Amino acid sequence: MTEQKPNIGLIGVGLMGSGIAASLLRNGFPLTVLDHPGNQPLDALLAAGVKVSSQPAELAAKVDILILCVTGSPQVEAVLFQKGGVIEGLRPGSTVIDCSTAIPSSTLKIAKAIQDAGGYFLDAPMTRTPKEAAEGRLNLLVGGDRQVYENCLPVLQSYAENIAYAGGVGSGHQMKLLHNYVSLGFSAVLAEAAACARLTGTDPKTFCDILAAGGGGGVVLNRLRPYIESDDPSGFRFSVSNALKDMGYYCTMAEEQGAHGTLALAIKALYAEAAQAGLEHSPVPTLIDHLSTPPALETATNKQ
Repeated sequence: MTEQKPNIGLIGVGLMGSGIAASLLRNGFPLTVLDHPGNQPLDALLAAGVKVSSQPAELAAKVDILILCVTGSPQVEAVLFQKGGVIEGLRPGSTVIDCSTAIPSSTLKIAKAIQDAGGYFLDAPMTRTPKEAAEGRLNLLVGGDRQVYENCLPVLQSYAENIAYAGGVGSGHQMKLLHNYVSLGFSAVLAEAAACARLTGTDPKTFCDILAAGGGGGVVLNRLRPYIESDDPSGFRFSVSNALKDMGYYCTMAEEQGAHGTLALAIKALYAEAAQAGLEHSPVPTLIDHLSTPPALETATNKQ
């Protein structure tokens, strides 16, 4: 006899969440999503058998596993603790999996509230892009009780290619912030160098070729190279506003842990400056354009 698959709920059917939903369906999981204006169009999912709930509490009461795929800690806390939120409807014995990027101290508070309500919790933030989400090939960094993690593995494997168990509750979100700090920090350094190269008249292909053959080679160069060489942002479609959010979360974590944060604060300030200059919704590679205007010239222009 075939074992019955758990009922899955999903809150946050955006660019990443819609891919997760499609992957869950392909793997035969019954799925109900929360109706929300921020969702991607649901037509294809509805045609594939997805059900819809109008309130978080109502959704939580129906499912065995509830996946959260929202922007960050404020949104996670809102969907859990608001009137009609997840905590009100959570069934004892069910599991909440938080795929957002979040502040670990908030994660610990959320996990305790879910446990107090009789549920289980995993933080399982993602890396990679909406393309891999749609293909079921995300990377997950998972924190939580080991047995809960193992129980949820079939669900996680339906939408992820690489899954790393990071440790106890909060470990996944800690690792995600460390990962994103390195990725976004390297991107900022490369963008600044590429802008300087542009101003010196260095050939973009020569610049990239030399970096690729030496200490500048790697994933970040591969992501930014199309923009450096031909203004193609497709290699890194992560917005400046999201980068600023993640850098803010990292700086908060570093401060709470008493860790050094001088470089992180400078990188956060750069993303904030770019956002204020109108690049908030632009992809990270456009930092190069922002940094190609020398500060002295920018100041002189602003004074006119």
